[in-house]
Amino acid sequence: MQDETDASVLARCPSADRIGFARLTKMAFEGVDLRPLRDQLIGRVIEGTAGAGDGLDLSLIAQLLGDKPTGMAIQAEVLGFQQLYRSPCCSVQPKLRVLALAAAIDMGGNTPIEFLLENSGIELQTLYVLPDVCLPVPLPEHDVAIVIASDSDECAEALRKIDAVAARWPRPLLNPPRLVRKLDRDKLHRLLNGISGLDIPATEIVTRPQLLAVSDGQADLVSGAAELRFPLILRPRGSHAGVGLAKIDDAAAIARYLDERPEQEFFVAPFIDYSGRDGLFRKYRIVFIDGRPYACHMAVAERWDIWYLNAGMAFDAGKRLEEERFMRNFDHDFALRHRGALAAIAERIGLDYFTIDCAENRKGELVVFEADNTAVVHNMDSPVVFPYKGPQMRKVFDAFAAMMYRASAGREQAA
Repeated sequence: MQDETDASVLARCPSADRIGFARLTKMAFEGVDLRPLRDQLIGRVIEGTAGAGDGLDLSLIAQLLGDKPTGMAIQAEVLGFQQLYRSPCCSVQPKLRVLALAAAIDMGGNTPIEFLLENSGIELQTLYVLPDVCLPVPLPEHDVAIVIASDSDECAEALRKIDAVAARWPRPLLNPPRLVRKLDRDKLHRLLNGISGLDIPATEIVTRPQLLAVSDGQADLVSGAAELRFPLILRPRGSHAGVGLAKIDDAAAIARYLDERPEQEFFVAPFIDYSGRDGLFRKYRIVFIDGRPYACHMAVAERWDIWYLNAGMAFDAGKRLEEERFMRNFDHDFALRHRGALAAIAERIGLDYFTIDCAENRKGELVVFEADNTAVVHNMDSPVVFPYKGPQMRKVFDAFAAMMYRASAGREQAA
């Protein structure tokens, strides 16, 4: 379908109000039973009084309760007749309007931007860009737009449609699609390889038949993925949060792995032992805002396959003290040690907003596992257990809001 958007025209467009991603996700994170709210929203649907915002909230609740197929089916139906949604705003008269450009994907496939703007007083509207629906004419009124869709197969068409009119977008457009499309794991290695002080695992896409051939002894692993030797890391292509992630020590382990996985494509990368002298593994999430790095979190664990929720940070005061020091001293410690690599990462990726998950190897180099524009950056952790996190995350959120204001001001000055 040809893109026919007249990007010079803006107008106040009808949007659907919703409870929103941040509030519902926080409720689930805190252990609130979402089933009564789900049943209430279903009752509105049955009565014929539900709005599109109710439907999108119901879709998210279903996903948070573990029923992704139902959630995605509800989302598809709702987005079929309403694509623009307004998130809760703490200001009655916002001074800035942000338009987030999203794809019709599951709850982890778009930047969780509500967390970043929740208490900023900035109005946030989200426009879902659908493969078979043209961008609206006129576009919704806004001061700054930002692409929040990810570099994934499910978002490819949405990114293409936005990119087709990006050059004519009437307001500043942050995180342009052409840059978002460089973040998937195999592309990221090619983009960042060669940076001084950086160790990034060579990542390749391999198919199920290729892996089966290796497990059967009919092919050499190197023929399917250059520079790789056992042990290696396998994960399904497109997976996140450790789903399907495994360390493979030999060809026989590949066969056992595939017996438990239905996927047809996988990412394969060398295993990097990033444990410290004490045998513990430390993984960091760093967020880049307008080129500057900020500490987001630090996970410490005995296992290599860590992410924050499986590291047991809430149950270990020593780990939390280490994370607190990482955050408090970030600018003149971690960021200073890796300033060259971090600056080069920011320049090569080029996005206004993105995150990296990283570590340090035994040579003191920065190890980058992943870069993403959709990783969760939040302030949901208990202020009693993690008293140091609130101030750090407010620093991150303030920087994000300030970037939005600078983008808008830059446009006004240019005009």
